[in-house]
Amino acid sequence: MLLTSNFKELSFLVYGLGLSGQSVVKFFEKKNIKNYKVWDDKKKNLFRNKRTKNLNKTLLNVDYIILSPGISLVKEKNLIRFKKKIITDIDLLYLTNKNFKSIVVTGTNGKSTTCKLITHLLKKKKFKVLLGGNIGTPILDLKIKKNSYIVIEASSFQLSHSKFIYPDYAFLLNITNDHLDWHGNKQNYINSKFKIFQNQKKHHFALVNSKFIKSFKKKLLKSKLVVPEIKNYKRIKHKIKNQYLQATINDENMSFVHAFSKLLKISEKYFIQTLNSFVGLPHRYEIFLKRKNAVFINDSKATSFISTKHALANSENIYWILGGQAKKNDKIILSGVKKKNHKMLFNRERIRFL
Repeated sequence: MLLTSNFKELSFLVYGLGLSGQSVVKFFEKKNIKNYKVWDDKKKNLFRNKRTKNLNKTLLNVDYIILSPGISLVKEKNLIRFKKKIITDIDLLYLTNKNFKSIVVTGTNGKSTTCKLITHLLKKKKFKVLLGGNIGTPILDLKIKKNSYIVIEASSFQLSHSKFIYPDYAFLLNITNDHLDWHGNKQNYINSKFKIFQNQKKHHFALVNSKFIKSFKKKLLKSKLVVPEIKNYKRIKHKIKNQYLQATINDENMSFVHAFSKLLKISEKYFIQTLNSFVGLPHRYEIFLKRKNAVFINDSKATSFISTKHALANSENIYWILGGQAKKNDKIILSGVKKKNHKMLFNRERIRFL
């Protein structure tokens, strides 16, 4: 794999023209990088002057293929032999800009909330901070200023093909069955998550769920291992007067943010004060209506059974409404949830219910 700071000497194919692919094209134009082609089998009229006329020849000849996150090699088998060339928009950020510190967050559940918590904390502390990645804003659309902190939500799709990212602070929140149809199997999914630590140096920090300490040490990674403990956060949780953060569903996310705040030497008093003003994200255990003795909660971003399980464990006397198709190997097993008079309303033809 070639690696050079002079990108004008290299050639690229932007494969997939979703939001991230379009942001890559805009980035190239801004940087005056002309030696690139684009490909999308559906968006044939987008960037027509840059569209490759011979995909196979272009795949063979370019130095880098910048792949959109949603494209799986399990389905796009013609790309497998070019795997060593594939990088992501996040790689481009690290290869072309050195004037920032980065916090990269991954995990099956809680990424977005954790990223928003970190961003809120840093903004209140007057850090120059930007938020992007899988959470919504393509990473190359951010206007980066010198000495900025960039909070990046990284999906397994992005990490699977990333080769050059090296976060100053890398978070691995958790791993449960998800996106197995995209990755092919669970081990591939796990491997993609661990790539967040691959290029870290000795002065970088890896904040890792305690369940993966052995795996982290086995890989002989270089960064400083930090294991957030929920008990340390719970010791101060009662002091945070924020209804959203009182839910146990956020304890894991908060334990990571609490451990991170210690690394930045943010005082506990300021940490508590800052989190009092945090507003939760839409569709994530969002209380949107209270009427008489009923509370209505929108948790529709919980798109796997295991993430729903955390919400169920947090409440009593629930009418649980759900629907859609189960993901590959995703099962609902409520043995870890206490009997709390839950009633379920679901589409029996489309949901596997165990």
